[in-house]
Amino acid sequence: MILDTCAVLWLASGDKRLSHSALKEINAAAVVYVSAISGFEIAIKVAKGKLKLPHPPLEWFEKVVAHHGLVILPLELNVCIAAAQLPEIHNDPCDRFIIAAAKLHDLTAVTTDEQFEKYGVTVIC
Repeated sequence: MILDTCAVLWLASGDKRLSHSALKEINAAAVVYVSAISGFEIAIKVAKGKLKLPHPPLEWFEKVVAHHGLVILPLELNVCIAAAQLPEIHNDPCDRFIIAAAKLHDLTAVTTDEQFEKYGVTVIC
C-alpha cells in the first residue's frame, strides 16, 4: 500500500476526508509506504504558503513517518523513468511518481484522485 500525498496529510491530521475504511486498511496493512516525492510536494506547498505545518517540512515528515510506522519509498531510477513514460492522463508530476511506484511495486494506492485508476492502479479512497 502507498499513500498519496493528500492521504499522508489527512492521516497526520486526523482529517475525516480519509475514510474510515481506508484508515482501517492502513492500520491492518503489513507495510504502508509513502513516496519521497510526497516530502517534496509538501515542502513546496509550505514554501508557497498553501500549507501550514506545526514543524518545518523535514521534521514534520519524519515525525509523521515514525508515528504512523510508514516506510519511505525512495525515488529510484526505474520509478523516475516509468513516471515519465506513463500515458498523458495525469498532469501532476508528483502523482505520476506515486502512480509509477504503485505500478512497479504492485501497491494499492490510498487516494481520492480518480486519475490513479485510469492507470490500472488499485485504489482505496
